[in-house]
Amino acid sequence: MICWVAERALAARNVDRVIVATDSEAIVEAVARLGFEAVMTAESHTSGTDRVAEIARSIPDAQIFVNLQGDEPLISPTTIERAVEQMREELSLQDNAGIVTTWEAIDSFDDLINPDLVKVVVGAYNRAVYFSRSPIPFPRDLIKKHGALESAYRNEPDFLKLFRKHTGLYVYRRDVLLAFTQWPQTQLEKIEALEQLRALEHGVVIRVIEASSPSTGVDTEQDLDRVRELVDAGKFVPTAVR
Repeated sequence: MICWVAERALAARNVDRVIVATDSEAIVEAVARLGFEAVMTAESHTSGTDRVAEIARSIPDAQIFVNLQGDEPLISPTTIERAVEQMREELSLQDNAGIVTTWEAIDSFDDLINPDLVKVVVGAYNRAVYFSRSPIPFPRDLIKKHGALESAYRNEPDFLKLFRKHTGLYVYRRDVLLAFTQWPQTQLEKIEALEQLRALEHGVVIRVIEASSPSTGVDTEQDLDRVRELVDAGKFVPTAVR
């Protein structure tokens, strides 16, 4: 699965180099056998961002870093390209974002209430307001009308358009990436187990743009089965790298 992610990252036309950062020798060996670059990082890291930051310190000339989580085997290379291009634009703006990420539509009630599927609230100028494992924003008037979230869905299924799924992709400005890893975990981050909340609490602007197509992250065995079904059905195929 990790090699699929690396392959799709390499297919993004504005990505110069793809490195698999891990603390597992088995992963390094498996990735290297298939011709991808892999680097051992410290076992003490608590997040993928920490691993990316360790790599970043050894590449002083790069100003943009992409953190693509290894559980996103079906992410579109075009989505990666869009996020990188957005960060390039941010570098020239006065009120620029320190992080760029992406969102996708939520198309089922099960996904809406699934705590493994992170939701994001996007405000003015495509700025992230909050990330949560709960369904947010809370549709107060619909709940008052129908009595419960599931009842609202049964009676007005289009209400799913109020919600957005967060994709496991981050594009960092170099200085923000290195600063982020020096900040202690915040209480909100610990409660939700979402590291991006640490950045929001430190005032980092996170720009959230729409993904080019849906993806399926693998957080559970059920997710893995779903991805296999999609691949077996021919809906996703490995990307030919350049």
